[in-house]
Amino acid sequence: MYTAVVVGAGVGGLAISGALARAGWRVSLLDQSDRLRADPAALLLWPNALAALKSLGLGHGMGEISTQVPAAGVRRPDGQWLSRPAPGGVTPVVVHSEDLHDTLIAGLGARIDIQTGIRVRQVHNRPGERAAVGDGKNVWDADLIVAADGADSFIRSRLAPQSLAVSSGYAAWRAVIPWYRAPKLPDDAPLAGETLGGGYRFQAASLGNRGSAGASSRGGIYWTATVAGAARPEPPATQLTLLRRWFAGWHAPIGDLLAATEPDDLSQQDGRQLRPLPAELAFPCGVGGFVLLGDAAHAMPHHLTQGAGLALEDAATLRMLVGTGGAGLDAAMSAYSAQRRPRIAQVVRQTQRVGAILAPRGALLTRARERAFGALAPRVLDKAADLVADWTPPY
Repeated sequence: MYTAVVVGAGVGGLAISGALARAGWRVSLLDQSDRLRADPAALLLWPNALAALKSLGLGHGMGEISTQVPAAGVRRPDGQWLSRPAPGGVTPVVVHSEDLHDTLIAGLGARIDIQTGIRVRQVHNRPGERAAVGDGKNVWDADLIVAADGADSFIRSRLAPQSLAVSSGYAAWRAVIPWYRAPKLPDDAPLAGETLGGGYRFQAASLGNRGSAGASSRGGIYWTATVAGAARPEPPATQLTLLRRWFAGWHAPIGDLLAATEPDDLSQQDGRQLRPLPAELAFPCGVGGFVLLGDAAHAMPHHLTQGAGLALEDAATLRMLVGTGGAGLDAAMSAYSAQRRPRIAQVVRQTQRVGAILAPRGALLTRARERAFGALAPRVLDKAADLVADWTPPY
Protein backbone atom coordinates (compact mmCIF):
# COMPACT_ATOMS: atom_id res chain seq x y z
CA MET A 1 0.00 0.00 0.00
CA TYR A 2 1.40 3.36 -1.02
CA THR A 3 1.44 6.27 1.38
CA ALA A 4 0.74 9.98 1.12
CA VAL A 5 0.94 12.91 3.49
CA VAL A 6 -1.25 15.88 2.59
CA VAL A 7 -0.38 19.15 4.32
CA GLY A 8 -3.32 21.55 4.42
CA ALA A 9 -7.04 20.84 4.70
CA GLY A 10 -8.47 23.46 2.37
CA VAL A 11 -10.54 22.59 -0.68
CA GLY A 12 -7.60 21.09 -2.59
CA GLY A 13 -6.14 19.24 0.38
CA LEU A 14 -9.44 17.63 1.30
CA ALA A 15 -10.19 16.72 -2.32
CA ILE A 16 -6.85 14.98 -2.97
CA SER A 17 -6.85 13.25 0.43
CA GLY A 18 -10.19 11.59 -0.24
CA ALA A 19 -9.31 10.77 -3.84
CA LEU A 20 -6.06 9.02 -2.89
CA ALA A 21 -7.71 7.15 -0.02
CA ARG A 22 -10.44 5.86 -2.32
CA ALA A 23 -7.72 4.67 -4.71
CA GLY A 24 -6.19 2.55 -1.94
CA TRP A 25 -3.50 4.86 -0.59
CA ARG A 26 -2.82 5.18 3.13
CA VAL A 27 -3.22 8.92 3.71
CA SER A 28 -2.30 11.23 6.58
CA LEU A 29 -3.86 14.69 6.49
CA LEU A 30 -2.12 17.40 8.54
CA ASP A 31 -3.54 20.85 9.23
CA GLN A 32 -2.39 23.69 11.47
CA SER A 33 -5.90 24.62 12.64
CA ASP A 34 -7.34 23.10 15.78
CA ARG A 35 -10.18 21.55 13.76
CA LEU A 36 -11.26 21.21 10.15
CA ARG A 37 -13.73 23.93 9.23
CA ALA A 38 -14.91 26.13 6.38
CA ASP A 39 -15.28 29.89 6.34
CA PRO A 40 -18.81 31.31 6.70
CA ALA A 41 -19.12 32.60 3.14
CA ALA A 42 -19.73 30.99 -0.25
CA LEU A 43 -17.86 30.17 -3.44
CA LEU A 44 -18.47 30.55 -7.14
CA LEU A 45 -17.74 27.28 -8.95
CA TRP A 46 -17.34 27.46 -12.71
CA PRO A 47 -17.81 24.51 -15.10
CA ASN A 48 -14.16 23.49 -14.75
CA ALA A 49 -14.57 23.10 -10.98
CA LEU A 50 -17.74 21.05 -11.42
CA ALA A 51 -15.99 18.84 -13.99
CA ALA A 52 -13.13 18.29 -11.54
CA LEU A 53 -15.54 17.36 -8.74
CA LYS A 54 -17.25 14.87 -11.04
CA SER A 55 -13.88 13.39 -12.04
CA LEU A 56 -13.01 13.00 -8.35
CA GLY A 57 -16.27 11.16 -7.68
CA LEU A 58 -17.71 14.08 -5.72
CA GLY A 59 -20.16 15.49 -8.25
CA HIS A 60 -23.19 13.59 -6.94
CA GLY A 61 -25.44 15.89 -4.98
CA MET A 62 -23.84 19.15 -6.11
CA GLY A 63 -27.12 20.13 -7.73
CA GLU A 64 -28.79 19.95 -4.33
CA ILE A 65 -26.36 22.32 -2.60
CA SER A 66 -25.60 24.78 -5.42
CA THR A 67 -27.58 27.47 -7.19
CA GLN A 68 -27.05 28.49 -10.81
CA VAL A 69 -26.00 32.12 -11.17
CA PRO A 70 -27.99 33.66 -14.03
CA ALA A 71 -26.21 35.50 -16.79
CA ALA A 72 -26.99 39.19 -16.35
CA GLY A 73 -24.23 41.39 -17.72
CA VAL A 74 -22.08 44.21 -16.35
CA ARG A 75 -23.12 47.62 -14.99
CA ARG A 76 -21.54 50.90 -13.93
CA PRO A 77 -21.87 52.13 -10.33
CA ASP A 78 -24.81 54.34 -11.38
CA GLY A 79 -26.65 51.26 -12.63
CA GLN A 80 -26.22 51.87 -16.36
CA TRP A 81 -25.60 48.62 -18.22
CA LEU A 82 -22.23 48.29 -19.90
CA SER A 83 -23.20 45.00 -21.49
CA ARG A 84 -25.92 42.39 -21.54
CA PRO A 85 -25.05 38.69 -21.57
CA ALA A 86 -24.40 37.04 -24.90
CA PRO A 87 -26.35 33.82 -25.58
CA GLY A 88 -24.48 30.68 -24.63
CA GLY A 89 -21.98 32.29 -22.26
CA VAL A 90 -20.64 30.28 -19.34
CA THR A 91 -21.96 30.96 -15.86
CA PRO A 92 -20.97 29.63 -12.44
CA VAL A 93 -22.95 28.11 -9.62
CA VAL A 94 -22.77 29.44 -6.08
CA VAL A 95 -22.37 27.03 -3.16
CA HIS A 96 -22.05 27.73 0.53
CA SER A 97 -18.49 27.02 1.70
CA GLU A 98 -19.77 24.85 4.54
CA ASP A 99 -21.85 22.71 2.17
CA LEU A 100 -18.85 22.14 -0.10
CA HIS A 101 -16.73 21.43 2.98
CA ASP A 102 -19.24 18.82 4.16
CA THR A 103 -19.13 17.16 0.74
CA LEU A 104 -15.33 16.99 0.82
CA ILE A 105 -15.29 15.71 4.42
CA ALA A 106 -17.78 12.98 3.51
CA GLY A 107 -15.45 12.00 0.67
CA LEU A 108 -12.55 11.36 3.06
CA GLY A 109 -13.99 8.11 4.33
CA ALA A 110 -12.92 6.50 7.58
CA ARG A 111 -9.40 5.37 6.72
CA ILE A 112 -7.59 8.72 6.67
CA ASP A 113 -5.44 9.70 9.63
CA ILE A 114 -6.37 13.34 10.36
CA GLN A 115 -4.12 15.33 12.66
CA THR A 116 -4.88 18.95 13.52
CA GLY A 117 -2.80 21.57 15.29
CA ILE A 118 0.25 20.54 13.22
CA ARG A 119 2.47 23.31 11.85
CA VAL A 120 5.06 21.94 9.45
CA ARG A 121 8.49 23.44 10.14
CA GLN A 122 10.80 20.93 8.50
CA VAL A 123 11.11 19.55 4.97
CA HIS A 124 13.37 16.57 4.29
CA ASN A 125 14.17 16.37 0.59
CA ARG A 126 17.32 14.28 0.36
CA PRO A 127 18.25 12.24 -2.73
CA GLY A 128 17.72 8.55 -2.18
CA GLU A 129 15.58 9.02 0.94
CA ARG A 130 11.83 9.12 1.37
CA ALA A 131 10.18 12.51 1.34
CA ALA A 132 9.32 13.72 4.83
CA VAL A 133 8.01 16.70 6.79
CA GLY A 134 8.18 17.48 10.49
CA ASP A 135 6.86 19.89 13.10
CA GLY A 136 9.93 19.84 15.35
CA LYS A 137 8.54 16.99 17.44
CA ASN A 138 7.34 14.41 14.95
CA VAL A 139 8.29 13.43 11.40
CA TRP A 140 5.95 12.09 8.72
CA ASP A 141 7.45 10.33 5.70
CA ALA A 142 5.62 9.00 2.67
CA ASP A 143 5.91 8.00 -0.97
CA LEU A 144 4.12 11.24 -1.89
CA ILE A 145 3.81 14.48 0.06
CA VAL A 146 1.25 16.99 -1.21
CA ALA A 147 1.84 20.61 -0.21
CA ALA A 148 -1.65 22.11 -0.09
CA ASP A 149 -0.72 24.55 2.65
CA GLY A 150 -1.75 27.80 1.00
CA ALA A 151 -0.05 30.93 -0.28
CA ASP A 152 2.31 30.96 2.72
CA SER A 153 3.32 27.34 2.08
CA PHE A 154 6.31 26.44 4.22
CA ILE A 155 7.01 23.48 1.97
CA ARG A 156 7.13 25.66 -1.14
CA SER A 157 9.45 28.09 0.64
CA ARG A 158 11.96 25.25 0.97
CA LEU A 159 11.50 23.64 -2.46
CA ALA A 160 10.96 26.76 -4.61
CA PRO A 161 12.27 29.66 -2.50
CA GLN A 162 12.35 32.05 -5.46
CA SER A 163 8.54 31.98 -5.66
CA LEU A 164 7.20 34.47 -3.12
CA ALA A 165 3.70 35.48 -2.03
CA VAL A 166 3.45 39.23 -2.67
CA SER A 167 0.61 41.73 -2.67
CA SER A 168 -1.58 41.59 -5.76
CA GLY A 169 -2.69 45.18 -5.26
CA TYR A 170 -6.26 44.06 -4.53
CA ALA A 171 -8.25 42.86 -1.55
CA ALA A 172 -11.49 40.90 -1.74
CA TRP A 173 -14.34 40.09 0.60
CA ARG A 174 -17.13 37.52 0.53
CA ALA A 175 -20.24 37.23 2.67
CA VAL A 176 -23.55 35.40 2.89
CA ILE A 177 -26.52 37.25 4.38
CA PRO A 178 -28.89 34.55 5.68
CA TRP A 179 -32.45 34.77 4.42
CA TYR A 180 -33.89 35.82 7.76
CA ARG A 181 -31.69 38.95 7.65
CA ALA A 182 -31.56 39.52 3.91
CA PRO A 183 -33.36 42.60 2.57
CA LYS A 184 -36.40 42.04 0.39
CA LEU A 185 -35.39 43.53 -2.90
CA PRO A 186 -37.68 45.53 -5.17
CA ASP A 187 -38.53 44.20 -8.60
CA ASP A 188 -36.51 46.98 -10.28
CA ALA A 189 -33.31 46.03 -8.40
CA PRO A 190 -32.44 42.62 -9.85
CA LEU A 191 -29.94 40.51 -7.96
CA ALA A 192 -27.76 39.50 -10.87
CA GLY A 193 -24.67 40.50 -12.78
CA GLU A 194 -21.72 42.52 -11.57
CA THR A 195 -20.82 46.18 -11.26
CA LEU A 196 -17.49 47.80 -12.11
CA GLY A 197 -16.05 51.13 -11.05
CA GLY A 198 -12.45 52.33 -11.13
CA GLY A 199 -10.66 49.94 -8.79
CA TYR A 200 -13.91 48.49 -7.40
CA ARG A 201 -16.08 45.51 -8.31
CA PHE A 202 -19.25 44.08 -6.74
CA GLN A 203 -21.23 40.95 -7.55
CA ALA A 204 -24.19 39.31 -5.81
CA ALA A 205 -26.32 36.20 -6.30
CA SER A 206 -29.07 34.28 -4.53
CA LEU A 207 -28.00 31.17 -2.64
CA GLY A 208 -31.17 29.11 -2.84
CA ASN A 209 -34.66 30.59 -2.69
CA ARG A 210 -36.12 32.82 0.00
CA GLY A 211 -38.58 30.95 2.19
CA SER A 212 -37.21 27.53 1.25
CA ALA A 213 -35.82 26.95 4.75
CA GLY A 214 -35.79 28.53 8.20
CA ALA A 215 -33.31 30.76 9.95
CA SER A 216 -30.80 27.95 10.34
CA SER A 217 -30.53 27.51 6.57
CA ARG A 218 -27.22 28.11 4.83
CA GLY A 219 -29.10 29.87 2.05
CA GLY A 220 -29.27 33.60 1.62
CA ILE A 221 -27.77 36.33 -0.53
CA TYR A 222 -24.11 35.96 -1.43
CA TRP A 223 -21.98 38.93 -2.38
CA THR A 224 -18.34 39.46 -3.22
CA ALA A 225 -16.42 42.74 -3.47
CA THR A 226 -12.98 43.50 -4.87
CA VAL A 227 -11.13 46.72 -4.01
CA ALA A 228 -7.80 48.06 -5.23
CA GLY A 229 -5.31 48.22 -2.38
CA ALA A 230 -3.78 45.97 0.23
CA ALA A 231 -5.64 43.53 2.47
CA ARG A 232 -7.02 45.25 5.55
CA PRO A 233 -5.62 44.35 8.99
CA GLU A 234 -8.48 45.98 10.93
CA PRO A 235 -11.21 44.01 12.74
CA PRO A 236 -14.15 42.84 10.60
CA ALA A 237 -16.41 45.60 11.95
CA THR A 238 -13.99 48.23 10.69
CA GLN A 239 -13.60 46.45 7.37
CA LEU A 240 -17.38 46.45 6.95
CA THR A 241 -17.51 50.18 7.70
CA LEU A 242 -14.91 50.75 5.01
CA LEU A 243 -16.83 48.66 2.48
CA ARG A 244 -20.00 50.65 3.14
CA ARG A 245 -18.05 53.87 2.60
CA TRP A 246 -16.32 52.66 -0.59
CA PHE A 247 -19.56 51.49 -2.20
CA ALA A 248 -21.75 54.36 -0.98
CA GLY A 249 -23.88 55.75 -3.79
CA TRP A 250 -23.65 52.63 -5.94
CA HIS A 251 -26.89 51.43 -7.50
CA ALA A 252 -29.43 49.37 -5.57
CA PRO A 253 -29.34 46.85 -4.01
CA ILE A 254 -25.62 47.15 -3.15
CA GLY A 255 -26.14 49.58 -0.28
CA ASP A 256 -28.98 47.47 1.15
CA LEU A 257 -26.84 44.33 1.03
CA LEU A 258 -23.93 45.95 2.83
CA ALA A 259 -26.31 47.45 5.42
CA ALA A 260 -27.73 43.97 6.14
CA THR A 261 -24.27 42.40 6.46
CA GLU A 262 -22.83 41.82 9.92
CA PRO A 263 -19.10 41.63 10.75
CA ASP A 264 -19.25 37.88 11.43
CA ASP A 265 -20.55 37.35 7.88
CA LEU A 266 -17.34 38.70 6.33
CA SER A 267 -14.55 36.56 4.95
CA GLN A 268 -11.57 38.52 3.61
CA GLN A 269 -9.71 36.79 0.79
CA ASP A 270 -5.95 36.54 0.69
CA GLY A 271 -4.96 39.42 -1.57
CA ARG A 272 -1.61 38.01 -2.63
CA GLN A 273 -0.12 36.23 -5.61
CA LEU A 274 2.95 34.15 -6.32
CA ARG A 275 5.76 35.88 -8.21
CA PRO A 276 7.18 34.19 -10.09
CA LEU A 277 5.19 31.01 -10.44
CA PRO A 278 7.24 27.99 -9.37
CA ALA A 279 9.22 26.67 -12.32
CA GLU A 280 8.24 23.14 -11.31
CA LEU A 281 5.31 21.78 -9.31
CA ALA A 282 6.95 18.40 -8.57
CA PHE A 283 10.16 17.66 -6.67
CA PRO A 284 11.40 14.04 -6.82
CA CYS A 285 12.70 12.42 -3.68
CA GLY A 286 13.06 8.68 -3.11
CA VAL A 287 10.49 6.72 -5.11
CA GLY A 288 8.17 9.73 -5.20
CA GLY A 289 8.59 13.15 -3.63
CA PHE A 290 6.70 16.40 -3.20
CA VAL A 291 4.06 18.15 -5.30
CA LEU A 292 2.52 21.61 -4.92
CA LEU A 293 -1.26 21.97 -5.11
CA GLY A 294 -3.76 24.82 -4.83
CA ASP A 295 -2.60 28.22 -3.59
CA ALA A 296 0.75 26.71 -2.61
CA ALA A 297 1.32 26.31 -6.35
CA HIS A 298 -0.52 29.28 -7.85
CA ALA A 299 -1.98 31.86 -5.45
CA MET A 300 -3.40 34.69 -7.57
CA PRO A 301 -5.85 37.61 -7.29
CA HIS A 302 -9.56 37.00 -6.83
CA HIS A 303 -10.57 38.49 -10.22
CA LEU A 304 -11.66 35.22 -11.88
CA THR A 305 -12.89 33.51 -8.67
CA GLN A 306 -10.89 30.43 -9.62
CA GLY A 307 -9.01 29.59 -6.40
CA ALA A 308 -11.18 26.60 -5.50
CA GLY A 309 -11.63 25.60 -9.15
CA LEU A 310 -7.91 25.40 -9.87
CA ALA A 311 -7.26 23.49 -6.65
CA LEU A 312 -9.90 20.94 -7.68
CA GLU A 313 -8.35 20.73 -11.16
CA ASP A 314 -4.98 20.05 -9.49
CA ALA A 315 -6.48 17.30 -7.35
CA ALA A 316 -8.28 15.63 -10.26
CA THR A 317 -5.15 15.70 -12.43
CA LEU A 318 -2.85 14.39 -9.70
CA ARG A 319 -5.26 11.61 -8.77
CA MET A 320 -5.51 10.43 -12.38
CA LEU A 321 -1.75 10.49 -12.94
CA VAL A 322 -0.54 8.80 -9.76
CA GLY A 323 -3.24 6.13 -9.80
CA THR A 324 -2.50 3.53 -7.16
CA GLY A 325 1.19 4.45 -6.89
CA GLY A 326 4.00 2.19 -7.97
CA ALA A 327 7.35 2.36 -9.68
CA GLY A 328 6.15 5.06 -12.06
CA LEU A 329 5.28 7.55 -9.31
CA ASP A 330 8.18 9.88 -10.13
CA ALA A 331 7.14 9.94 -13.80
CA ALA A 332 3.54 10.65 -12.78
CA MET A 333 4.69 13.59 -10.68
CA SER A 334 6.68 15.02 -13.59
CA ALA A 335 3.62 14.64 -15.81
CA TYR A 336 1.55 16.51 -13.21
CA SER A 337 3.96 19.44 -13.33
CA ALA A 338 4.09 19.38 -17.13
CA GLN A 339 0.29 19.38 -17.45
CA ARG A 340 -0.63 21.83 -14.71
CA ARG A 341 1.93 24.59 -15.10
CA PRO A 342 0.90 25.70 -18.64
CA ARG A 343 -2.73 25.69 -17.56
CA ILE A 344 -1.92 27.78 -14.48
CA ALA A 345 0.15 30.22 -16.55
CA GLN A 346 -2.83 30.66 -18.91
CA VAL A 347 -5.14 31.49 -16.00
CA VAL A 348 -2.58 33.92 -14.58
CA ARG A 349 -2.45 35.76 -17.92
CA GLN A 350 -6.24 36.08 -18.01
CA THR A 351 -6.24 37.24 -14.38
CA GLN A 352 -3.71 39.94 -15.24
CA ARG A 353 -5.85 41.14 -18.14
CA VAL A 354 -8.88 41.44 -15.87
CA GLY A 355 -6.77 43.17 -13.22
CA ALA A 356 -5.68 45.73 -15.79
CA ILE A 357 -9.25 46.73 -16.65
CA LEU A 358 -10.22 46.88 -12.98
CA ALA A 359 -7.34 49.20 -12.08
CA PRO A 360 -8.28 52.72 -10.87
CA ARG A 361 -8.33 55.14 -13.79
CA GLY A 362 -8.36 58.48 -11.99
CA ALA A 363 -10.83 61.34 -11.73
CA LEU A 364 -9.84 62.92 -15.07
CA LEU A 365 -11.08 60.05 -17.19
CA THR A 366 -12.34 61.46 -20.50
CA ARG A 367 -15.69 60.56 -22.00
CA ALA A 368 -13.94 58.82 -24.88
CA ARG A 369 -11.90 56.66 -22.50
CA GLU A 370 -15.00 55.95 -20.42
CA ARG A 371 -16.83 54.74 -23.53
CA ALA A 372 -13.83 52.63 -24.51
CA PHE A 373 -13.73 51.12 -21.04
CA GLY A 374 -17.43 50.38 -21.19
CA ALA A 375 -16.95 48.48 -24.44
CA LEU A 376 -13.72 46.71 -23.46
CA ALA A 377 -14.36 45.59 -19.88
CA PRO A 378 -17.27 43.20 -20.53
CA ARG A 379 -15.48 41.63 -23.51
CA VAL A 380 -12.34 40.99 -21.46
CA LEU A 381 -14.37 39.54 -18.59
CA ASP A 382 -16.41 37.27 -20.88
CA LYS A 383 -13.37 36.04 -22.81
CA ALA A 384 -11.45 35.35 -19.61
CA ALA A 385 -14.37 33.42 -18.14
CA ASP A 386 -14.79 31.35 -21.31
CA LEU A 387 -11.10 30.45 -21.54
CA VAL A 388 -10.66 29.63 -17.88
CA ALA A 389 -13.82 27.55 -17.59
CA ASP A 390 -12.88 25.50 -20.69
CA TRP A 391 -11.10 22.59 -19.03
CA THR A 392 -11.58 18.86 -19.43
CA PRO A 393 -10.34 16.39 -16.79
CA PRO A 394 -7.56 14.12 -18.00
CA TYR A 395 -8.45 10.47 -18.46
